[in-house]
Amino acid sequence: MKQGRILVVDDNKNVLSALKVLLNAHFEEVTLLSSPNALLSTLRERMPDVVLLDMNYSAGINTGNEGLYWLSEVKKVNPDLPVVLFTAYADIDLAVTALKEGATDFVVKPWDNAKLLATLQSALELRLSRKEVTKLKEKQDVLNSQLNREGDTYWGDSQAMRDLLRLVEKVAKTDANVLITGENGTGKEVIARRIHQLSPRSNESLVTVDMGAVTETLFESELFGHVKGSFTDAHSDRAGKIEAADKGTLFLDEIGNLSYPLQAKLLNALQSRQIIRVGSNKPIAVDIRLICATNHDLFHDVQDGLFREDLLYRINTIQIEVPPLRNRKEDIPGLASFFLDRFTAKYNKTGVKLSKEAIVRMQEYNWPGNVRELEHTIEKALILSDDRIIDSSDLFLRSQETRGGRKKSSALENVTLEEMERVLIERAMNSYGNNISAIAKELGVSRPTLYSKIKKYGL
Repeated sequence: MKQGRILVVDDNKNVLSALKVLLNAHFEEVTLLSSPNALLSTLRERMPDVVLLDMNYSAGINTGNEGLYWLSEVKKVNPDLPVVLFTAYADIDLAVTALKEGATDFVVKPWDNAKLLATLQSALELRLSRKEVTKLKEKQDVLNSQLNREGDTYWGDSQAMRDLLRLVEKVAKTDANVLITGENGTGKEVIARRIHQLSPRSNESLVTVDMGAVTETLFESELFGHVKGSFTDAHSDRAGKIEAADKGTLFLDEIGNLSYPLQAKLLNALQSRQIIRVGSNKPIAVDIRLICATNHDLFHDVQDGLFREDLLYRINTIQIEVPPLRNRKEDIPGLASFFLDRFTAKYNKTGVKLSKEAIVRMQEYNWPGNVRELEHTIEKALILSDDRIIDSSDLFLRSQETRGGRKKSSALENVTLEEMERVLIERAMNSYGNNISAIAKELGVSRPTLYSKIKKYGL
């Protein structure tokens, strides 16, 4: 399948004719110019993916300076556009100069068709990869602008949250690696976004990777990217998440779920600040600020041989512990009102309020699923309630004594299949703690499946 647009600039009409026949069979669009004078206007009009540029145009002159001049002009118009230089003179010094000036590669005339096509295809794949990274960053910019809106997050007024936010503000100004710890549902990702928003990298991308949902077989492709043909479904070059986060922030959520063998591969990339795409041997330098999050006690995991000590110290320059909701119950009324305002706007149910009894009930409840469970509770209550006042009975909060495996026989009576599944997962978590592998083995499911269900149920 033909792909990509190429612009060829050469003053030899025989060369242009030969290239037209050769390249038309491999590129979807081939534009030919016999003079560079119309080069810049053609760039804006045709928007090529690759430029094949001759280095000499004036009779009797073979210094290559003309090619270097037009290379610099192309780079002024589009710095990311790959330019392959074309010359009849095999001057190594000139090749080095051209590459330093931004050329992607250098081809000597007379050319070998196979080598020329391979060079141009590589330049095209580079262009498509750059476009993909740019698209990801543009998409992230839109998300960041939405997340940065005033009043988008309610943090709470408790002393614990005020102390946490002061620490976040201090840490955000640096480039130090941050490890955010805390129970599921406490808002670790929200803290990561806040650090990024307050950092010098706030105008760049925040790229999030859910490590619990990445399978071992796709880990390297997801994190490091791949080149075309490196495996069965690799139909084109693809940038990985680390490369997409270049100049910005990389957030690795639930890093405690990363298997031990993959931890070494991640550590190597973090130490070298380079990644190598699957199927390639070319290192790509990356400049990232790293933020990780986990609900595991990683120091305990290190003692049990489940987590690499060198990786822990690499990611843990600064540790931020997010307190569970039960330890800051004074924040519950404000959080509940914040979520209610958000969902009344979303579902067009204006004028709905929380009763005093509902607020008291929420403050009495232990919130094992933390802020995420509170958010889901408010959304469910608003959807199901037909009144203007949400009362305590509309919250459908479970009895405290059914948690932790107590009253096991009654816990499975008159419940839905989903609730039964939730109870079984809870029991396994009580038995094995945060050992996701052991829990998954006990329940007979894969780690990614278990992880998604834990998030679904706010456990």
